Amino acid sequence: MSSAAGAEGMTVNGIELEILRRGSGRPLVLLHGLDTVSPKAPFLDLLGRHAEIIAPSMPGFGNSPRPPDFDTMYDLVRLCIAFIDDLPHGSVDLVGLSFGGWLAAEVAVACRHRLRKLVLADPVGIKLGGPTERDILDIFNLNPAAVRKAAWHDEAKAPDYDAMSDEELVVHARNWESLCLYAWHPLLYNPQLKHWLGRIKVPTLVLWGDRDGVVKPDYGRAYAGLIPGARFELIDGAGHHPELEQPERFAERVTAFLRD
Repeated sequence: MSSAAGAEGMTVNGIELEILRRGSGRPLVLLHGLDTVSPKAPFLDLLGRHAEIIAPSMPGFGNSPRPPDFDTMYDLVRLCIAFIDDLPHGSVDLVGLSFGGWLAAEVAVACRHRLRKLVLADPVGIKLGGPTERDILDIFNLNPAAVRKAAWHDEAKAPDYDAMSDEELVVHARNWESLCLYAWHPLLYNPQLKHWLGRIKVPTLVLWGDRDGVVKPDYGRAYAGLIPGARFELIDGAGHHPELEQPERFAERVTAFLRD
């Protein structure tokens, strides 16, 4: 399958990955969220002024093919660790967005020797309440309009599917299908992860959109509280995608943390 404009390919453990690169500086591995990162996203250039961004599309997302029987978070975590190990850098900074934040947290628990700093932006991945309590919005079964309203502070900044090209719509459909495959059951979390977040030993910043209705800020505070020494910060005027709604504020917070 061909890669998107501005992307290249990389093979990790026999698995082909589409890779988006931007900027120069210290290496920063960026793990995408519910959708893959658009090459047009303004936050990429803002971060790219201070870091070499390396953003893989996970198998089944974007234009990365998914091998047969590759369909669990365990597969993704092991692949990400292998991906980081294969990079020609002594250490990297790791940034995860939403679903990618969950994946980044799992990687940081399992693999510490190659990570310098960790940034989690509105991550899912843990269960805090009881069996009948809903920590994470059921994005798979709710009306799309309700999900849109919960995910965005300013709905005008949400993706306009009517304006997308056929190729962009295919990528979005692949992203959603793959997200369902990896994360529908249990709904966007690993029951064991909260017990292991204390194993994360690298400096960690947890960023949260103050208007996020997919996973609310109190969930984020609890998430950060499970990671030793983690810093928790809110980004005003943003929902579940602060990197898209407030790219300047997002890039400023990330850059300042990575420079400290």
